[in-house]
Amino acid sequence: MGRAFEYRKARKMKRWGHMARTFTRLGREIEIAVKAGGSDPSGNTRLRVLIQNAKAENMPKENVERAIKRATEKDAADYKEVIYEGYGPHGVAVMVETATDNTNRTVANVRMYFNKCGGTLGNSGSVGFMFEHKCTYKFVAPAGTDMEELELEMIDLGVDEFYPEEDGVTVYAPYESFGALQKWLEDRGYEIVSGESVRIPTDTKELDAEQREAVEKLVEKLEEDDDVVNVYTTLKEEEE
Repeated sequence: MGRAFEYRKARKMKRWGHMARTFTRLGREIEIAVKAGGSDPSGNTRLRVLIQNAKAENMPKENVERAIKRATEKDAADYKEVIYEGYGPHGVAVMVETATDNTNRTVANVRMYFNKCGGTLGNSGSVGFMFEHKCTYKFVAPAGTDMEELELEMIDLGVDEFYPEEDGVTVYAPYESFGALQKWLEDRGYEIVSGESVRIPTDTKELDAEQREAVEKLVEKLEEDDDVVNVYTTLKEEEE
């Protein structure tokens, strides 16, 4: 298995620790997508894939519909996607993706979490070069699909990691391929289970148990904040 797949697999059970926070964050992403591309999924590629992500997370249909409706109202909150970068305890690089309607509140909270946990919030670009920005899709190919042929076709599209599994196929590619991959899958009638952007560390740092706990405390504080969508670090994942 490739680095991106193993990293993502190790993190998957840690993400979205509580269902309520998952739905809140997905709702904000849906609102951002609606404001950017309209409320009709047929004409909004980003919204279509977010609806699939919501289904994959068992988010009720009415929650999705409410998020779409909120985004079209005159007094709707104006959410923006903002990324914060810094160093956690023991020199571990941290990237924080947020969706916020109040950047002053969000940056103050993020800075507080870094400071209280022995880290330092940095400037834009301070650690971003330590991560590869990729997109990942999971989809279901029709029965009888030749996986070797499919992999070769997708490599031509920019896919650099391809993993057939029992319940579907997972692929990774540079983030710039996000839209093209989605269109390619939809044009061929493949069922998209989920699609998202991820940031994969180019190198990781191994820490002892006590040091790891200090970094994980910072990550936990960040992920508990409603404005935070994703947290990525260069901390080496523990082997199962």
